[in-house]
Amino acid sequence: MVTDPCSIVANDCASPGVYITQKNVSKKSAEVTVKVKVDNVTMAPASLELENAIYDMNGKLVKKSTQPFELTPQGVQNYSSHFKLSNPHLWQGREDPYLYKVVSRLVRNGQVIDEVIQPLGLRKYEAVAGKGFFLNGKKYPMHGVTRHQDWWGLGSALTNKEHDFDLAQIMDIGATTVRFAHYQQSDYIYSRCDTLGLVIWAEIPFVNRVTGQEWDNAHQQMRELVRQSFNHPSIYVWGIHNEVYHPHGYTAALTQSIHDLCKQEDPDRYTVSVNGYGTADHPVNQNADIQGMNRYFGWYERKIQDIEPWIEKMEKEYPWQRLMLTEYGADANIDHQTEILGDAMNWISPFYPETFQTKTHEYQWSVIAQHPYIIASYLWNMFDFAVPTSKRGSVEARNMKGMMTFDRKIKKDSYFWYKANWSKEPVLYLTQRRNMDRERKRNFRYRLFQYRYSEGIPQRTGAGRYKKKAIPMCTIYSIRWC
Repeated sequence: MVTDPCSIVANDCASPGVYITQKNVSKKSAEVTVKVKVDNVTMAPASLELENAIYDMNGKLVKKSTQPFELTPQGVQNYSSHFKLSNPHLWQGREDPYLYKVVSRLVRNGQVIDEVIQPLGLRKYEAVAGKGFFLNGKKYPMHGVTRHQDWWGLGSALTNKEHDFDLAQIMDIGATTVRFAHYQQSDYIYSRCDTLGLVIWAEIPFVNRVTGQEWDNAHQQMRELVRQSFNHPSIYVWGIHNEVYHPHGYTAALTQSIHDLCKQEDPDRYTVSVNGYGTADHPVNQNADIQGMNRYFGWYERKIQDIEPWIEKMEKEYPWQRLMLTEYGADANIDHQTEILGDAMNWISPFYPETFQTKTHEYQWSVIAQHPYIIASYLWNMFDFAVPTSKRGSVEARNMKGMMTFDRKIKKDSYFWYKANWSKEPVLYLTQRRNMDRERKRNFRYRLFQYRYSEGIPQRTGAGRYKKKAIPMCTIYSIRWC
């Protein structure tokens, strides 16, 4: 990388060197501060001007600030411009992901010697215990998926084409928020989420294991993540760890220390850590702003239906807690089908029927949707992904909890369940199309079932027919052979 001897810094953890913060954001006004880090690697002071300008989406200048200064050669210097915008156009998620543009220019003798362009989405995020998530003061549905980025045949060596494909599926299913797990992903994909209006969670790869030697590396990775991604309006939370436990004391101290680092670097965003045991008083919990919990009822533990008493218990005993259901679901091998299902599966079995995954999501989403105590939920996972040491469900090195197969060619039945619930498009999909060898006798008639969004209870309206009646927007239809 080559710059003028006087420049906006390019070596600040690979950040843009420009940091945009916003305060008191509303429809009436918004306060914006643009901090620029500049450097002079010569042996003498330089007379410069710093220009910070805000442009709207059409390229029209909204506000500009110019300040002359002497840039000394004694290390990096910080300069800030403060703006107050009247009647700003807010960034409103998928509904209206409006972006301004901030251009920072370093000028010498009337000539621009360095320039950095960054996005500005004016928004206000609030996660309120017991009530839900709010965007710009309005309740916002956090219909979430998680994304592992690897593809069959490509690993994680993706081009923008693969990133765009994945985001297109996430948008199609109707998701409003994405957890990018469990590592920092491409800056390109964060930028695309800015323009698409997806509310996202970015995290570092402190996951599953602890050695006692992570301290410095974990802090470095979090500092890099925050500084590199600071200006993406789509990011609302920094993820610290996922299912890291023993030794409890070390893990809790490290989590708290990284939380403190995040608040020093970026006091305006939330932090989150994730526990897989589902108990609020676990020793590694409550060291971040938000407590995430991973629960796989019916798959790794208990029965599908046990999700509801668990949520109700948490609501009663920990009403002050900001809680998110950060993983849930079940594996599905599309080559495994059955009509005979119980309420729990033995996950170490070689048999992973797709129909059980569908049943799990149909029931559990109907429960999640009724409990605003769950501020956000993230199904696991949007796509099947590689687990090199695993052999489960009769497939080598694969986690099959995705809504789509590893090669991105087939959408599983559960994909359409969520699309019917989340997207604004009308959805008609015949489930169990891959279940070719039926255990039960059938007479090739069909019944039309009506699913009420608020109850998740099927109501038969007739064999091969239904009466004309007013259908509410939340009604979903599924045609099944019987």
